[in-house]
Amino acid sequence: MPESSRDTAEGAGWGSTRLGEYKRLMPPKVEKISWLNPKTLWAARNGVLASWFGDPTGRTRSRWVAQCAAAGAPADKVIRRADDPERFSFMVIGDTGEGDDPQYAVVPGFLMVSQDTRFAVVASDVIYPVGSADDYGTKFFRPYRDYPAPIYAIPGNHDWYEDLGAFMRVFCDDAPPLDPEPAPRPLTRAWLRSLLWHRPRANDGQHLDEARRLRAEPAQQAVQPGPYWAVDAGPLRIIGIDTGLLGSLDAEQGAWLREVSRGPRPKILITGSPLYVDGEHHPCAVEGGGTVDDIVRAPEHHYVAAIGGDIHNYQRYPVDVDGRTIQYVVSGGGGAFMHATHTIPHVSVANVTEKDFRCYPLRGDSLAFYSRLYGRRLHLRRFFTLTEAEATAVIAERLGIPPTRVPGETPRITFRTRLVASLLGAGRRSDRTSRFRLPVRKIYTQLFSPSSATYSPPFFKCFLRLDVTPEAVRLRCFAATGNLAQEIDPPVEDEVIIPLTRS
Repeated sequence: MPESSRDTAEGAGWGSTRLGEYKRLMPPKVEKISWLNPKTLWAARNGVLASWFGDPTGRTRSRWVAQCAAAGAPADKVIRRADDPERFSFMVIGDTGEGDDPQYAVVPGFLMVSQDTRFAVVASDVIYPVGSADDYGTKFFRPYRDYPAPIYAIPGNHDWYEDLGAFMRVFCDDAPPLDPEPAPRPLTRAWLRSLLWHRPRANDGQHLDEARRLRAEPAQQAVQPGPYWAVDAGPLRIIGIDTGLLGSLDAEQGAWLREVSRGPRPKILITGSPLYVDGEHHPCAVEGGGTVDDIVRAPEHHYVAAIGGDIHNYQRYPVDVDGRTIQYVVSGGGGAFMHATHTIPHVSVANVTEKDFRCYPLRGDSLAFYSRLYGRRLHLRRFFTLTEAEATAVIAERLGIPPTRVPGETPRITFRTRLVASLLGAGRRSDRTSRFRLPVRKIYTQLFSPSSATYSPPFFKCFLRLDVTPEAVRLRCFAATGNLAQEIDPPVEDEVIIPLTRS
C-alpha cells in the first residue's frame, strides 16, 4: 500500500520534485478562472439574485422534468442497469470542472483506480464558472475521454447559473431549450430579478458536437431522465438529487424522493449539498415541509450513506441513527479550488467525535497550504509560512487531539506559529486573537478561497471508489496530489466498510 498523508509528509505530496504526467492530457491553452475578476463574479450573479429576489430554480426544474417526460423519460426517473451483477464497482467525483492543472491532475489516478468500474457519478458542479455548453469540451469530455464507462451527474449551483441548459443538453439526451416564460408583472421582485438575470450567450454550444466525439464510444453513453434520478444497480439503489442554486428541494422533487426511497433495497443518496459538513448539520429543506435528512434517516427507507459535493474537500461522519450507522460523506475535491479543512472546529455533532471523524486534506496540511498562500498573497512569506510539521503540531494543540501524522521530530510551537494558526482560523476557539482573524470561514469560503487555486503540487484533490457486494459497500477515498508518486499509485486516505441489510 502506498503511503498516505496520514503516514508521512511525502505521502501527502510535500517535498516531491517529480511532477506527474497529467499535463500531457491538457489542451495547449488553458484558461485559468479568477474568482476575483469582476467579470467572472458578475457572470455568476444568479445565486445572489435568487437569494435577494426569490429562487426560480424549482419552477425551471419542473419545466425541464416535464420536457424530459414528454420526450419519453421514465415516469419514475429510475435508470435500471440490468447488466450490473450483484458484485460491481462505481466511481464518485465531485466539483470537477475548472479545466486547469488541479482538475487534470486527478485524471491519471482516477483512470487507474476506476479500472473495471461500471459507471461514474459527478456529484455537483460539473462545469465552472457558469455551466456554459462550450466549456464542456475542455472541462468534461477531454479529461474523461479515456474513462470507458457511462458518467451520470447531478448539477451543482454553478451548473444552474445558466438555467441548466448546457447540463440538460449533455446528460439528458440533448434536451432542447425551454420555451420562454411569460414576462413577470412590472415592479415586482420577479421583474427586478429578470432584469439582472444572467442568461447563456445566443451561440453557446456551437462546439458541443465536436466535443462529444471525445466520448463517442457506445459503452460510454449515458442518458439520464432529468437533473435528478435513481440508478438500480446490483443490490443497490443510488439516488441523485438536484439542490439547485440555494441548496434546497422543490416540492415536486421532494415528493419524488419520498416515493423512490420506499422499499427494502439499500440506498445511497448523492446530493449537491452535503447534509453534514464542517462539523455542522445541514438537513436540506424540502419545499412544503420536512427535510432530505428526514427521508434519509427514516428506517423504512434503508439508506446506508449520503454523499454530497459543493464543499471542495473530503469529510466523513458516521452517524448513529436509532442503532444503525449512516455514513455522511463530503466528496467535492475532484478538481476545483480547495476549501480549507483546518477551519473545521473540534467535531462534536450527532454523537460523532474527533475519534470517528475523517477529513482530507488533514487539517495540518490545510493550514500549511493556506499559510503559504497568505504569505505569498500578502508578501509576508517569512511571517505566515508554516512547515507541515509546525502546522500539524499547532492543530493538535489547538484542538486538543493527538497529531494525525506524527512528525519525525516534534517542532517547537512558537508564539508566531500560534498567532498564524489563530489568524487563519485553525480550529474554532475563543482566544485573544480571535477578533483579528483573517477571513477563512464564511467570507473566505465565498470570496478568497475560490481564488486560492494553485498550479503546482500538492493539490490535495480526491475521488471515491465504491465496491458493492450483496453484503456490503467498500468506500475508499483516493488522493490526487499532482505528484508522480501519487499519480502512479494513488494512496487511500480513508476507507470504510458499509454493511447492507438483507431483506
